[in-house]
Amino acid sequence: MTETAPDQTESARSIFEVGNYAPVPDELTTFDLPVEGTIPAELDGWYLRNGPNPREATGHWFTGDGMIHGVRIENGRAAWYRNRWVRTDSFIEPFPLYREDGTRDLRASVANTHVVNHAGKTLALVESSLPYEITNDLETLGAYDFDGKLADAMTAHPKICPTTGELHFFGYGNIFTPHVTYHRADAHGELIINRPLDVPALTMMHDFALTQNHVVFMDLPIVFNLDIALSGTGDMPYRWDDGYGARFGLLRRDDPFGQVRWFDIDPCYIFHVANAYETASADGDKLVLQAVRYPELWRENGGFDAEGVMWTWTIDLRTGTVSESQLDDRSVEFPRIDDRLATLPARYAVSVGDKNLIRHDLTTGAAEEHRFGSGGPGEAVFVPSTSGPADESSGWCLGYVYDPERNGSDLVIIDASDFSGPPVARITLPQRVPYGFHGNWISA
Repeated sequence: MTETAPDQTESARSIFEVGNYAPVPDELTTFDLPVEGTIPAELDGWYLRNGPNPREATGHWFTGDGMIHGVRIENGRAAWYRNRWVRTDSFIEPFPLYREDGTRDLRASVANTHVVNHAGKTLALVESSLPYEITNDLETLGAYDFDGKLADAMTAHPKICPTTGELHFFGYGNIFTPHVTYHRADAHGELIINRPLDVPALTMMHDFALTQNHVVFMDLPIVFNLDIALSGTGDMPYRWDDGYGARFGLLRRDDPFGQVRWFDIDPCYIFHVANAYETASADGDKLVLQAVRYPELWRENGGFDAEGVMWTWTIDLRTGTVSESQLDDRSVEFPRIDDRLATLPARYAVSVGDKNLIRHDLTTGAAEEHRFGSGGPGEAVFVPSTSGPADESSGWCLGYVYDPERNGSDLVIIDASDFSGPPVARITLPQRVPYGFHGNWISA
């Protein structure tokens, strides 16, 4: 798969000097970018995407310094491209995340995983630390702790409820209990809920899910390993644990301090959820979760030699049983839906495949591809049309695509109503954008 990191048996130096995983050395600002095709006139905003861009060799792809690459689109033109490191406190004057007593300094951060906008604030995220607020021009404003109410890390995958505007997230990483805490901010950005969760060990909880009525936590068998953490190798300090088990935990949104209901599933690991929602049926209510599933990961090292495919889990809330089924056999990652349908049934999820984007029909399992020849796409974000029908085919998919022939990158715009057809626009960027993680469209 294009976005899979090199195997960690390679040296740290070779990992970040191979092809489009290598960092770029310069921060640029370039105006009036060349465009092939026509940028839809409706697009008015910023496309921002985060990812690792280490200043020096590091032991794992996940630990490189965060750099955000952004393009401003307005009036049918690409007004500018910028790339900036997220200048966290520890970027400027390095200091470790964990103090000698095992507690964390949450301002130590590489802020390299995601960038989201909520309640007027744009936040660069990594799951080990506090978020860092940035401007839409990519200047770092500083660590953001919700006016002193957040004394915890923030997941890189918060969920914004399209109905209430609330921001749901969690933090994990405490060596001491509680290992995981659930948080919620209201539509205005005020942190209103901090609720510890009872999990037996420090599991690596990268993502979670949100439905209209539930928050869904994933307690999976990749667990903190102190020996690796102390080894100085730079590898991720987590390993597969056969004895840990795997389960989903459901917490009712209307009872956030109530009991978490746990459901055992077959052992696996999930980095990224596509969607989750509830259905009503004659034999009881059910909760459906769709995500990229790995049967096993990180048993011997923190490498990425395993492949994930799209699966569906259906939890019968009446009987307490879970059914699991594979949706497709294509290797994919970074699934994204139309964010307006988060918590509701979505028809499509667009994921990164092998030199292509794959759009799954989540209701039938069918899939169509948008191929890039020898190019390597990153995560694609759906931007809805403001004038067409309010559905998943009315809008565009945006994402960075690497062109190995010229060793450069483009921002590609695909019409969602003609997903496998040629892009409607291809914006040529002034430099290569290394493979990275997640981003968002921020509407003006």
